Amino acid sequence: MKLFLKGSRCATEKCAIERRNYPPGQHGQKRIKRSEYHIQLREKQKIRRIYGLLERQFKKYFKKAERMKGMTGENLLILLERRLDNTAYRLGFSSSRKQARQIIRHRHLSVNGRVVDIPNFLLKKGDVVEVRQSSRELLPIQSSLSTVESRGFPAWLDLDKTQCRGKILSLPTKTDIELPLNEQLVVELYSK
Repeated sequence: MKLFLKGSRCATEKCAIERRNYPPGQHGQKRIKRSEYHIQLREKQKIRRIYGLLERQFKKYFKKAERMKGMTGENLLILLERRLDNTAYRLGFSSSRKQARQIIRHRHLSVNGRVVDIPNFLLKKGDVVEVRQSSRELLPIQSSLSTVESRGFPAWLDLDKTQCRGKILSLPTKTDIELPLNEQLVVELYSK
């Protein structure tokens, strides 16, 4: 399944899934009988890789989502969407989440006027994320801002391209996340 980890490369014919949709090696094309655990684990790994998290980080987010009111799976996805690196990617300041983490680490973004260099910083409603004045002319930021419309723009964010500024209008919901994720499988995996 395409996870779009390489930015726009997955939209072209150079994508590995387009060229070869099976595992490498001599036995890659054999069919495997998938157990229930295998399916749940693959879904968890898919979510982890999309958002670029390590196992320990993912468990912390899951435990935090369990303590929140509401459905655990939806809370987990909402927490992951509220991360600064994901929001910077959604706003179009970078072409991938990995690049967004690097932009944040290099102190090119500020939240509510203060420089933040922590990619897992959780944003809340009303926060303003903007590219710092000295970083607005950087080529990666400018090129990804020019292609933001083609990726699709979430309704819970507002973007001012001329000021390189985005605002969180509301917290994301499950319907705002257009990724093909089944968070219920992750909840079942951790509830064993």
